[in-house]
Amino acid sequence: MKQIKFLVMAFAAVCLTAGISSCEKEKEVEKIVEKVIEKKDTVEVVQDNNWSRYQALVTADVVSKKQHDKAILLVAFGSTWEQAFNSFDTTIEAYKSAFSGYDIFLSYSSAICINRAAQGENGVTRNYYAPPFWLNAFADKNVRYSEIVVQSLQVIPGEEYTRVINYIKDFANNANGDLDDAYLANVILKLGVPLLQDAETDVNLVAQELNALYADKAKEGVVAFMGHGNPDEYDTYKANVRYTELEQALQTYSKNYYVGTVDMMENFKTNVYDRMKANGITSGKVFCHPLMSIDGDHGHNDMAGDDDDNWEDGVGFTPNEEGEVEDTSWKMYFQHLGYECNDETMINLGLLELPTIRQVWMNHTQAAIDGEALDYYHSKNPE
Repeated sequence: MKQIKFLVMAFAAVCLTAGISSCEKEKEVEKIVEKVIEKKDTVEVVQDNNWSRYQALVTADVVSKKQHDKAILLVAFGSTWEQAFNSFDTTIEAYKSAFSGYDIFLSYSSAICINRAAQGENGVTRNYYAPPFWLNAFADKNVRYSEIVVQSLQVIPGEEYTRVINYIKDFANNANGDLDDAYLANVILKLGVPLLQDAETDVNLVAQELNALYADKAKEGVVAFMGHGNPDEYDTYKANVRYTELEQALQTYSKNYYVGTVDMMENFKTNVYDRMKANGITSGKVFCHPLMSIDGDHGHNDMAGDDDDNWEDGVGFTPNEEGEVEDTSWKMYFQHLGYECNDETMINLGLLELPTIRQVWMNHTQAAIDGEALDYYHSKNPE
């Protein structure tokens, strides 16, 4: 019974976070936890084994919340900012409204973000867990969803999207050998692709919706979107090209739209500046906007922060060997170059906070549901 009591306490913590009313009654909690443990008299849950502890917590959470026979797992890279947490909450509610026949869950793929969010890095503590815990919970004998849709909340089909694919493949192929093969042989798996999966349809639709939101800003000055991007050595599927394609699509509406990144070679803020100069834009307002699912650390610091350690009066900036100006935010970089770029021109909104852009992800989820079951023996890669 010692392990049962431990799980009851752990599950109670989850319930407090989720606001589950059943946690008010210890007996009901104990029943749920007992269902999670297949052989409570022989299975030991080691308290210092984080994997077992996390799996027990997630499984208990799924068991308690299961209302339907199908589930959607949203997979984000992650964040430690309250604004991002709120954005994820809003996204979950939007999905619940749009996909009423599915149970909705959200996962982080970044171990760093999971750990730091749990530690309350920015003042608010949240528990998010990696996709394998959720997928394993979906296969638990007390759950066993008949259909599982995994929706990538990545912007481009790059490195992080590959991780999402691999999570599904490992799950479907019972990589750890601890799931029911008979269940896995019959469960329907679907995969919702990233925001900018398709070079034409998605890129043009997102450009259209961003212009609908920011055409007035583009009349006042430059609207510079800051994406993440993959370093060249990790440019999986050559997905970085989506940023270039999006800038080209946006510039069919206005030459004041630009798309740069924090990690894509030859598309740093310095390169955005070069393209602006080439178009004759040497002064005026510069609005900056994260081109990421949430406005987290990159948005608050790399884009809108006050860091300008690279700037030296009388000397200017010193780019690194890749041509980027390090230790300087986009705001301070353009400000030092004489543009009107300040707190007032920062648009601190993640893409999931924009309903029309969030809808593009939701369209991908619906397309996955309407399409064929995932051939998980092969990656669902972009062409």
